[in-house]
Amino acid sequence: MKQQSGRILWIEFFEDLQHIRGRSLNTVMAYRRDLELWIEYKKNANSVEGFYEFMKTHKLSVRSQARVISSLRTYFKFLLEHGHKAPELRELKPPRVKTKLPKTISPQEFDQLFLSCVVENNPHRTARNQLSLLFLYGLGCRVSEMIDLDISDVNATERWVKVLGKGSKERLIPLSDTLFSAVQIYLIKHREFLLKEKSPTLIVNDKGHRASRVDIWRWLSAWSKKAGFETAVHPHQFRHGCATALLESGADLRSIQLLLGHSSLQTTQIYTQVSQGKLNQTLEDHHPLAQLKESEI
Repeated sequence: MKQQSGRILWIEFFEDLQHIRGRSLNTVMAYRRDLELWIEYKKNANSVEGFYEFMKTHKLSVRSQARVISSLRTYFKFLLEHGHKAPELRELKPPRVKTKLPKTISPQEFDQLFLSCVVENNPHRTARNQLSLLFLYGLGCRVSEMIDLDISDVNATERWVKVLGKGSKERLIPLSDTLFSAVQIYLIKHREFLLKEKSPTLIVNDKGHRASRVDIWRWLSAWSKKAGFETAVHPHQFRHGCATALLESGADLRSIQLLLGHSSLQTTQIYTQVSQGKLNQTLEDHHPLAQLKESEI
């Protein structure tokens, strides 16, 4: 028996993901797509080995294949926990994925963007634009976390902001003097002139409503072009840049983990590789020994 085409406990599994493990709806839908790919494969195959080639025919990258396998293994573990057989769990092994170092934004590039986001003759939009950049780079928050911020999430007395991250996990991030001042000025002098209707949102778009992910992408694209960048800055580059800058300034990994809201310290450790790469390049470019020719050694 093919275990009802493999759809055993799908509903229970998706409910567990969303309500017990706190996964977002987008993440749950991604799991569903991965499981449906497996079901499609199993219609005409019985072995596990051919699934890897099957994913290639669907033009999935090695990283995407690893994600699919991870989704399937999570589901099969769920089956085992509920008394069902899942022999595929032993056979499905994730492909080896080469760790790709995150692309960061440098302090110099941030300064260029900060100047480029100025809107002539409109101090209200300028303040909003600059505050958005300060949140992305100064707090290392995700775009989704920033656009979900409400005024009530800012504690002016203790000078922190409450961010709701993945899995609905809250974290309190302290505000630096620069960022706290920018928030206060924006709230007192500018935000009300951007609003079209009463709203709790902190970041207001050009239409007077809560900013969306599309708004942020559109703004960054325009500012990047104005700054003279060849390609638009990706929102996540600010998050990577924030972590890298903190690490290079002496911050410990645990503090950076708490700031970014990583569930695992292992995720945060990738920034040590970024810093190491920069150190290697610095030595290569500037250390006197690097200038010696092989014949001189």
